[in-house]
Amino acid sequence: MNVSLGDLITVMLAVLPLLLLTTSAFFALECLMALGKAQSATNLSTLPADLSLAVLVPAHNEAEGIATTLATILPQLRPSDRLLVIADNCTDATAEAARQAGATIIERHNVTQRGKGYALDFGINHLMANPPDIVVFVDADCDLQPHSLAALAIQAQHSQRPVQAVYLMEKPPSPGIKDGISAFAFKVKNWVRPLGLYRLGQPCLLTGTGIAMPWDAAIAVNIASGHIVEDMKLGLDLALAGYGPQFCQSAWVTSRLPSGNQAATTQRTRWEHGHLQMLSEYVPKLLGQALRQGRVDLLALALELAVLPISLQVMVTLAIAALCLVAALAGLSWLPAYIALGAVLALSAGVSLAWAGYGRSDLSLKDLLTVPLYVLNKIPLYFKFLVKPEKTWVRTERDG
Repeated sequence: MNVSLGDLITVMLAVLPLLLLTTSAFFALECLMALGKAQSATNLSTLPADLSLAVLVPAHNEAEGIATTLATILPQLRPSDRLLVIADNCTDATAEAARQAGATIIERHNVTQRGKGYALDFGINHLMANPPDIVVFVDADCDLQPHSLAALAIQAQHSQRPVQAVYLMEKPPSPGIKDGISAFAFKVKNWVRPLGLYRLGQPCLLTGTGIAMPWDAAIAVNIASGHIVEDMKLGLDLALAGYGPQFCQSAWVTSRLPSGNQAATTQRTRWEHGHLQMLSEYVPKLLGQALRQGRVDLLALALELAVLPISLQVMVTLAIAALCLVAALAGLSWLPAYIALGAVLALSAGVSLAWAGYGRSDLSLKDLLTVPLYVLNKIPLYFKFLVKPEKTWVRTERDG
């Protein structure tokens, strides 16, 4: 069979649009599945008496705000439950503030191994002598909403898998359009897409605070990590080990978007550079194991992880569509352009579905039209990934 040079060029030009169409269509499917009537919440306010529970709160220099976080956890604990704060490389009064609030404190000092993963590993090792049935991870800068602890623990016990709460960011007191866009993007990432995966019967990524898991899962993989997105890495390692995380729509955790531009940029850079690093490292692993073991759950996670941060997905999809259009107008095949157009339409459909179902409280339709400007402002962040990717964990500065 003779294959012309034009056919080869067409195939080469079509590969990237086809990948973008696949990931954009998967994103749109998640957003579609998240629509519709929410599942009625089951009364999960009471934990079984024989279910032992420990809550770990890793904290690095959180003296000013940790009492607020603990005040949302303590009322949800039973007398037999344990609340353990890991004061990790603290140079302030975090330990004393947590102790006064009613938590048990352990202190960790290791300046060469910094980050939440190492702190959680320290806490897990502390519990080894008397392990609980369920261990819950809550960050020191967030609020655990009422009844969420019971909802997480019961679902983790029933599923025997790690469980991720709905984790959302509140806007600053005087939010601008950029804050609304950030809150919407965070909502899509941490609520809409995981809910869509849950309704498809598939696992989700771990998105941060509000994580519960059976003890066997907690010790199944190495938690000690200084990776800049240690939660995402942990969830992927757990999935590969047979403990794919499950979304819990009955548990809610909230935190606050930083109001300062520098703090917001630091946080955004860490999240998005970390996602790109995980994509390059774990998508091949997930696909390989999905094929070897015949596991649809790993295939779903590979597709979920392969969706670029949405701003970057938009930029790349539009750029490739424009390139394919120019190539077609220059006399090459129109097939890559048609595939790229399909990717643009799928991505637009996904964003529109997410906004219609979940984003109207954050963005008006007029505000939504400014998203392209927000996307353009993030070009330096992605360019930095090419020349100097973020690799070191940096604590985001808190407001106040």
